[in-house]
Amino acid sequence: MYIPTAFEITDQEEIYAFVEKHGFGQLISSVAGRLTSTHMPFLLSEERAILLGHLARSNPQCTDLHGQEVLVTLQGHHGYISPSWYEKPGVPTWNYQAVHIYGRALVFDCRERLKQVVDRLSQKYEGAIGQEWRGDYEELMLGAIMGVEINISEVQCTYKLSQNRSAEDRQGVISQLKELGSNELAEVMEKYNV
Repeated sequence: MYIPTAFEITDQEEIYAFVEKHGFGQLISSVAGRLTSTHMPFLLSEERAILLGHLARSNPQCTDLHGQEVLVTLQGHHGYISPSWYEKPGVPTWNYQAVHIYGRALVFDCRERLKQVVDRLSQKYEGAIGQEWRGDYEELMLGAIMGVEINISEVQCTYKLSQNRSAEDRQGVISQLKELGSNELAEVMEKYNV
């Protein structure tokens, strides 16, 4: 991914926190010579070296995935930035947060491992809505999915949050975002535009 120096994030703790918070992304690989993408949630392993997830067994992406170098893209908060929000002249742009993760994919169908992945994902997202995950689902359902493990080889992270603009321009953008109800992007800009 193209990352101008002003927007590059290299702090590993920050990147891992981003992956944990924004774990829904795209798994991109080649199927019969054509790029293919599946939108899916990912988990970061405890040692932070592996991304885990699962695909429908009927997904054509499963056929060529094992052993392939893949790309996972994750996106954080984003939004349109109007040049009318600047004190000094500028051009329209888009502010965003993104992480690209490269690695080798391994596909598995071991029921025990699949259950662990499904349970971890479900605990994470059920917990986020105040529900307790009990894992009471038909194990036969595990036969409809394939697990995917991505051994991470490279991570790239960018937060393009108007860092290349003056403090006055950044404050103007933050104010306008708040006025339009884009509070999450405004808060991210406040946090990282110190």
